[in-house]
Amino acid sequence: MGDTIFGKIVRREIPADIVYENDDVLAFRDLNPQAPVHVLFVPKRAIATLNDATAADAELLGKLLLAAASYAKQIGVDKEGYRTVINCNEQGGQTVFHLHVHLLAGRRMTWPPG
Repeated sequence: MGDTIFGKIVRREIPADIVYENDDVLAFRDLNPQAPVHVLFVPKRAIATLNDATAADAELLGKLLLAAASYAKQIGVDKEGYRTVINCNEQGGQTVFHLHVHLLAGRRMTWPPG
């Protein structure tokens, strides 16, 4: 598992407000939320960026998205809508190099996102 802040959260070496967990995915509230609901879904097995994912990771990538959708339903934002985002590398906005999916909800999302 990567030696990033997210790897440390997965290993429970540092605290986080964990809201969802299964065998493959851990989700916790973002410390710098950009919406009333801003949760990060990370694979427990670290992949640095989306560029580093391979065909062998397809099932895990699907599990990340399904976990986000499941959580959105659990908290009741699925009907009004939500946004999922994967940033890749510096210019794509990625600041922690452990692949993660942002779930944003609780306000109207604009386009383009910026």
